[in-house]
Amino acid sequence: MPEILFCTVPPLSHLRDAEIQAAIDQKTKPLGSLGSLETLALQIARIQQTSTPVLSKPHICVFAADHGLAQEGVSAYPSDVTAQMVINFFHGGAGINVFAAQHGIALTIVDAGVNAEFRAHPHFINAKTQRGSRNMLRESAMSHEDCAAAVRRGREIVRGIHAEGCNVIGFGEMGIGNTSAAALLMHSITQIPLEDCIGKGTGLSDAQMQHKVHILQQVVKRHTITTSEQSSPMSILQTFGGFEIAMMCGAMLEAAHLHMILLIDGFIASSALLVAHAACPQILEYCIFSHESDEQGHKKMLAYLGATPLLRLGLRLGEGTGCALAYPLVVSAVAFLNSMATFSSAGVSTKTV
Repeated sequence: MPEILFCTVPPLSHLRDAEIQAAIDQKTKPLGSLGSLETLALQIARIQQTSTPVLSKPHICVFAADHGLAQEGVSAYPSDVTAQMVINFFHGGAGINVFAAQHGIALTIVDAGVNAEFRAHPHFINAKTQRGSRNMLRESAMSHEDCAAAVRRGREIVRGIHAEGCNVIGFGEMGIGNTSAAALLMHSITQIPLEDCIGKGTGLSDAQMQHKVHILQQVVKRHTITTSEQSSPMSILQTFGGFEIAMMCGAMLEAAHLHMILLIDGFIASSALLVAHAACPQILEYCIFSHESDEQGHKKMLAYLGATPLLRLGLRLGEGTGCALAYPLVVSAVAFLNSMATFSSAGVSTKTV
């Protein structure tokens, strides 16, 4: 399985950094006065290796799948909601539909492993091999073959989107029970205490939260050998992930391989990135972290990755909504770099001291 995950992600060249930074500094503003927007502009320009970057056909992929562990009552909602929300996506009624349409972002819904069948839809891809992951309390979430297939399929989907001219892509998800999978992946990869990785997900009560913690503790005990430090990122993904997370992981690695700009959503999407990063650390150079989720583990996850999110809005919806909300800042970063006058072009005097 390692050959599937460890695809080549080229480290970014820094040869043009001085040129790009000079283009930013020559704009009619005090040095650094646009703050994080300047850092963002530098990153985007570095990814594209030009001081005049272009955003082309922005796209968000929402990967949906069911989780066998949901049978253990780790979510406030029944598993049926996964399929119901996919239909809601089709009808344009979800948060991601609203925000993607507002900002002119194309949207694709991917059935990575939902326990239902859906009619054809113009913005839908049926990519599942199984109708949900297995119950981690009893066995690994996925077989070696199924996990590998999900990673491969994620890469194929991104290649298709890139071939249509897209160079900036966001990743969202839908799957009842997937905050549990994300917490287990986070604990296994970062070694942060499990209790610090677990949050209330879809809105658990205190009693339900205690139950969730107990179940996840039992899962970790069940797979003690798998979670040893010698485990590969892929074996951890196979043991604790979900089909939507595995597919996102492959999609992210392929997007970076293709020099695309990656917009990373919240806790679940970041857990997929954790696996990709463990296999291929240079992927972080291509990632823009849209927001810091209200899910308690996400802040620690971002700190582990050394990531600074663009927004802190207390979001915990998923679906890629953070990507869509942060995208206008990406547009602004590119706009000022391309369109803002320089001191010389505007005839404005530069700083004298």
